[in-house]
Formats: sequence, structure tokens, C-alpha cells
Amino acid sequence: MTRRPALVAVACAALTGALAACRQFPTVKPADEVQRQGRDIFRYDTFGDEQFWTDTARLHEVVEREIQPLEALGLGLKVDMDRLNLAKFILHNPLGVGGTKELLRENAVVGIKAEFEGKHIKRIGITCALCHSTVDNALLPGIGHRLDGWPNRDLKVGRILAMLPNFTEEQKAVLRTWPTGTYDPRFNFDGKSTPLVLPPAYGLAGVTNETYTAEGPISYWNAYVAVTQMHGHGNFSDPRLGVNIVQEPDMVTPKLAALRAYQHAIGAAPPPGALVNGSAARRGKAVFDANCARCHTADSLTDNNAGTLHAASETGMDPRYAERTTAKQYRTTPLRGLWQHAPYFHDGSARTLDDVVEHYDRALGLKLSGRQRKDLREYLKSL
Repeated sequence: MTRRPALVAVACAALTGALAACRQFPTVKPADEVQRQGRDIFRYDTFGDEQFWTDTARLHEVVEREIQPLEALGLGLKVDMDRLNLAKFILHNPLGVGGTKELLRENAVVGIKAEFEGKHIKRIGITCALCHSTVDNALLPGIGHRLDGWPNRDLKVGRILAMLPNFTEEQKAVLRTWPTGTYDPRFNFDGKSTPLVLPPAYGLAGVTNETYTAEGPISYWNAYVAVTQMHGHGNFSDPRLGVNIVQEPDMVTPKLAALRAYQHAIGAAPPPGALVNGSAARRGKAVFDANCARCHTADSLTDNNAGTLHAASETGMDPRYAERTTAKQYRTTPLRGLWQHAPYFHDGSARTLDDVVEHYDRALGLKLSGRQRKDLREYLKSL
């Protein structure tokens, strides 16, 4: 009996060392105190949204009653292994009944924070990281080191929301149709449903407008999401949308600058070397420059930095989401980390980069040869 703790300690030390050695992607290290504050806001700040998710949505009851760890992982929720007590993880079964609450106690569920009273969840809220972080699966699928800024394309947002009692049965039926990795940021305003692919929150430095339809810059979108979607306690106003929300205390606006600073610090992860054919990518850049660079301009790879927007008909896009927004048009998407976050386009209608190239070849009449299409795909993977 006396040797068991020692053996467990040795096993944990070996496991920790092995997992640290297998990190595929570098973590973002804040360069200053402002970025550090922004990282903590991004990962852990609920902006006071516990009031909605507990009192109105009753998410805590759903978690306690229905969502066990394996189901949570199946819904696309992620676990930060660096928050886990690995000895406890080895000795016990955190993926069994009651394991979700134990993971929440350790603040290890990415994007969800819970406060406990005895054995039960007293308050629960969500953070930016729920949709805009994932993990590298270093320990198990869905359990690994955080990858901030990476969109969680495994997250079944609609399925999760449909479990909550604050939606009608008709609304729940719509929510269940949302594809994995998508969300509709207008659904709670107009009741329509054209879900968008969750966007990456990395590579934003030098990008003027973050949204697919260029409603506003990064801090605009952070405030919009924090107040109107996460239901945080803060202020957001946009007369174009008929929205004017004022709440005291404002727990959002004072944090926007630090949050933006951290987001600017998160660069797009380079693709693994074996993923890209270098010589084909170099040929593909010439194809890109000749056919794509008139819209994907300069270092930002978007002409929206000059204020340009495009009608859906210009590029063969589905117009339905744009029609629900202020300008009724789409911006040119800055191309960042494309190898990592399929599917593509605002609605996820292009499943692969081959589909992207085929779409534009057809919609714009580029008449690319088979080799040019393959070379262009390799170049896009390299960005």
C-alpha cells in the first residue's frame, strides 16, 4: 500500500513529461501585462453571464441531470489537461457518472465556469473560449493542451442550446438542424436561421473588421457577442440593428482593450511541414496572384481593409445571411490558417480547399487547369 502513491507519482511525472514533449503547436505567451489580462479574460471571464445561464437558461440543471463527460466530449466540449490533477485522473474515473462536475470543479472544461455549493452547481457561465478555443488532443480525443483562437469546429452549439428549457419546441427543432461547428448570431433577434461557421480568433492583427459581413472591428464584435449572445452584463449599442443595451455595472467595455491585445497576439499556427508540397505551393502563389489577389490584397489578404464589400452574386455566395445584416454584403475573408479550420465560407458550404478552388473556378470563370487547381490548393494550405 505504501508504494502505490509513489508509483502513481512516477507514472504522472512520466506522463506529464511525455505529453509536454508531444506538443505540436506553440502556446501563446503574453508579451506584457495587458496581454496577460486579455488572455485571462478570453479564457475565464464570463462578463457576469451566469445570471442568464443559471437563472434563465438553467444550464446548471442540464449539466447535473444530463451531461456526463463522454456525452460532453461528444457534444464537442473540450478539456484543458493542464488544469487536471493527473494523479486524480489516473486513480479515479473522471469520465464516469458525476465526472463533468469534477472537471468543472478543476476549471478544466474549456469555456465553461461553474461555482459550487457543496456537491451541486450553484452558478454557471460561459466564456469566449467555448467557441474560439480547442485542444490538441494530447491526452485523449477532446482532452489536451489549449489552442486559443482556434475555432471549435467540433462544438454542437445547436444541440446544446436545444437541451435548455428557455427555448420553445419550435425553436429547439430549428436549433437541432444547425451543423456541427456553427452558430447563428442573429437567431435571438429575428428568429431566422442561417448558421455561420465559427470563425478563428487568431491572425486578427492587421484585420480591420472581424465579422463575415464587416459590421465592425474586433472590439465591436467582442462587445456584440459578450452582451447580446453570451448575455454578459455590459453595454452594447448599434442603431443600425436597433440595439441599445445599457446595464450597470458594465462588465464588458472596460475589458475590450486587453481582450483585443491578446487576440492580436495570437498568430495563425503554421501548417505541419509534411502537409504542404512546397514546390506546388510556390507555383500556386503565381496562380493566386493572377486570379485571387485583386480581392485578397496586401498582407491582410482582404480588400475590406480599404472598406470594400461584395454582393453575394459577385462570388456565388448564398445571400441569406447577408440580407439579415446592415450592409447586405460580404467582406473578403482574410486567409489565415486555412489548413486547420475546414469547412470554408461563412456557411461551411465548401467542405475542403478543393471545394473552395472548384467553387471560384466555376463562379468567376477562371478556367484553371487541373494542375493549377492543385497548385492553388497547396498555396492556400501554406497560408
